Amino acid sequence: MTALKKTQPNYTLEEYAEFEKGSEERLEYFEGNVWSMAGASPKHEDIVSNAITELKTKLRGRGCKVFGSNLRVKVPVYQPYRYPDVTALCARPIYEKFYGLEVLINPALIVEVLSPSTEAFDVGDKFTYYKSIESLTEYLLISQDRPHVVLYTKRDEKVWLHREFNSLDEVIYLSSLDCEAALAEIYLDVEFENPDRPRFPLNREEFR
Repeated sequence: MTALKKTQPNYTLEEYAEFEKGSEERLEYFEGNVWSMAGASPKHEDIVSNAITELKTKLRGRGCKVFGSNLRVKVPVYQPYRYPDVTALCARPIYEKFYGLEVLINPALIVEVLSPSTEAFDVGDKFTYYKSIESLTEYLLISQDRPHVVLYTKRDEKVWLHREFNSLDEVIYLSSLDCEAALAEIYLDVEFENPDRPRFPLNREEFR
C-alpha cells in the first residue's frame, strides 16, 4: 500500500470520497491518510479467484452473494470502510451511502489472502476491527506460501473458535454460509515456492 502525498496535513472524508469517485484504483482511508490498495501478486489473485469460484459454485441457486475485492465494506471502528479480498453472505445485502458511494454493512464471511507485507495486520489489528461488524460470524485467512487456512467462527461477543487446515485433502465447513469449501479448489493450480515456512503463530483453540 502506498500513501498519497498532499501539501496539507490530512485528507478529509469528503476529499477522500472525491478521490475514490475519480480513481481507477481502490483507495482506503484512516485518520486522514489515504492508501492505494493496488498491486497484488499473481498468486494472491489466483487464490482470490479460486475462493470466489468455489463459494459461488457451492452457493449457486441459494440466493447468496459472493463479492470480490472491489466491494466496500463498512467497519464501524475502522471508518469509513475497507476492501476485503472476498466477502459473502446468504441474506439480502444492505448498503449504506457514503458521499454517494455504496458500502455493504452486513457481511457474514470475510476472506483475506495473506501477503508478507500485510500478514501481521490481517491476523491482528484488522481482525479486531472486523469484529465490530455485527453481522460478521466468520473470518477466513488463506496463506499464499503453502496449504494453510485459518478459520475463526464467532461463538459470542468475546470468543471466536479457531481452526486450522493444512492439507489439500481437507474441506472447510463455513457455518456462516452453510456450505463447504475444499482446500484443493482454493489452491487450484497454485505452486508453492517455500512450503516449509513456519505458519503464523496462532495455535489456540479459542481466540479472545
